[in-house]
Amino acid sequence: MKIMKKLDRYIGLNVLGAMLVVLVVVVFLNSLFAFLDQLGSMRANYQLPQVLKYMLLTTPKRIYEVIPVSALIGCLAGLGSMAGHSELVVMRAAGVSLSRIGWAVMKPALVMIVAGMLIGEYLTPVAEQMALTQRKIERSADGRYSDEGVWHREGNSYMFFNAVQPNGVLYGVSRFEFDDQNRLVESSYADRALYQGKHWVLEDVKNSHYQGNKVTTTTNLTEDWHTELTTTLLKVVVVKPDDLSIEGLMTYVDYLRDQGLESGEYDLAFWKKVLQPLSIFVLVLIGMSFVFGPLRSVSMGLRLFTGVVTGVVFMILQNLMGPASLVFGFSPLVAVLLPIVICFGIGVVLLRRAA
Repeated sequence: MKIMKKLDRYIGLNVLGAMLVVLVVVVFLNSLFAFLDQLGSMRANYQLPQVLKYMLLTTPKRIYEVIPVSALIGCLAGLGSMAGHSELVVMRAAGVSLSRIGWAVMKPALVMIVAGMLIGEYLTPVAEQMALTQRKIERSADGRYSDEGVWHREGNSYMFFNAVQPNGVLYGVSRFEFDDQNRLVESSYADRALYQGKHWVLEDVKNSHYQGNKVTTTTNLTEDWHTELTTTLLKVVVVKPDDLSIEGLMTYVDYLRDQGLESGEYDLAFWKKVLQPLSIFVLVLIGMSFVFGPLRSVSMGLRLFTGVVTGVVFMILQNLMGPASLVFGFSPLVAVLLPIVICFGIGVVLLRRAA
């Protein structure tokens, strides 16, 4: 029994070490290209120190995105190294079952799954909002506003915010109110908005009321603004759906449905988040099936290349199925689950042949 535990630990540490090495390399390369891209967008107060801060804040997102592929390639590298030294052959000859080896491989995969869930739920949403907000403000000429912003709809009201800070401060608030015939009846612009618990307080407000060909303009130093848009919802609005937490996605999907708005994009992101652990499990399974199956006696370079290709094909298939579900109207759950089921089927078939 002790020998089997040591064997499990040996396999697990080899595979986990390979996964972590691959993760670091992929994140580094991804960050390098992102850094070079950001250098080309420097302007105003957004200079090298701000670029480095932006890169640091967006690192959790990059880690989260590449965990599934890193788990696959790491599994191929770790088990492939053991296969290259005939360690797997000796284990099988000694009577160690394929399922036992598979369980030992799934333990480091479980570590990657837990790490991905923690990063995706708690680090990425907060860090992304901070990164995007600071970048928008720093890239503006006056240090506050930018030509980038966030659109939001609530009933017949359309809103645009130049920048959103996590502490409940909006910069450059534009509002457009339409009637049931889609005619513009009112517009306003405020330099800033502060959240006061149950409502917003607008500062330096300019209002325009439209009645036929007549336009009436008024200005106010402050003005109360009552809306269902809270700071909690703003944390969701300002961040892309794929960067939100599961809780944030559920909250915003309910809000969109209450407003009678389309929530397909957020439903798709929700299922991607929920099923990512299953994606990691399936990719590790198919990596293990490759090592014991068609890639049993090939070079390490070919194994890594196969892992990269498989991971890229898996991501492309998910990225194609997702938008297709929005266009053709089938369930986002099916779009996310189909590539997982295909990979699972391939992995099971190859492992049965190897057993």
